[in-house]
Amino acid sequence: MSKPKSNNTKTISVALTLCLVCSVLVSAVAVGLKPSQIENARLDRNKNILVAAGMYDAESDTPKDVAERFKDFEVKIVDLSKGNYLDDDALNEAGIPDRNAYDASQATKNQALSEDLGDNDPAGIGRVPKYAKVYVKSDDAGQPEMVVLPIQGYGLWGTIYGFLTLESDMNTIKGISFYEHKETPGLGARIEEPEWRAKWSGIHSYDENGDVATGVTKAGNPKENWVDGISGATLTGRGVSNMIQFWLGEQGYKPYLDALREESGKTIDNADTQASQLTQPDNQTAQPTTELAAALPVANGKEA
Repeated sequence: MSKPKSNNTKTISVALTLCLVCSVLVSAVAVGLKPSQIENARLDRNKNILVAAGMYDAESDTPKDVAERFKDFEVKIVDLSKGNYLDDDALNEAGIPDRNAYDASQATKNQALSEDLGDNDPAGIGRVPKYAKVYVKSDDAGQPEMVVLPIQGYGLWGTIYGFLTLESDMNTIKGISFYEHKETPGLGARIEEPEWRAKWSGIHSYDENGDVATGVTKAGNPKENWVDGISGATLTGRGVSNMIQFWLGEQGYKPYLDALREESGKTIDNADTQASQLTQPDNQTAQPTTELAAALPVANGKEA
């Protein structure tokens, strides 16, 4: 008795049908989960804004707490070159229909919404957006109590994303947070640790001349008004330093911060800090505090 012949056509048909059914199911699940994914991303962003603002307790705060506290902030879009807010008409003219949905990181992929930094790119971001989204918390008189500024720059392995909060003088750093990066666990990734982030609190961003006056030093080489780097993570520290100095500088938020300070009638007043910066030990030579690192971090697979 002969064996039944194999029906290849039937086998292929069953396999294709099974693949089609699985594809439909996977697509349906992906579509169904997308709203939840978007909501989770929004919640994580808002949480990190509150972390940078010193308004989040990881041990006790719930998503409801995050949503409630975030209501204290007003979302605004800033023209980085001019330092002013965009009203609804200006937003429409710029091609930004929704200020809340605007993503400055995505805007860097649009030539109409960004500018090529060329060789003048210490933060290693390639292009800078023309417009930035900021988060402003005002006091009872309607004056800015604090502003949260999105920041980004290249670390060791990739781009680091975070938020920097300044107090009402638009000079004193209130807090900082990092929510996305590819830094080495146990080394560069320690920039997320509360203990290291806490070192930024109270630091002054500018000196009396309006120049950026802070950054990250190499571990074990303390400098007044600068943050001591993480041992074994020199390249990550350099990346964070370049990032901070870039976004506080003329290419970043400085025109905006200067305008806010002028509007509120405030001046940079940190004489005590400047006096301590000028006092150096006898065996040290004073270094300019506004100098960006000459070379960008190189992804060579090692933390220095």
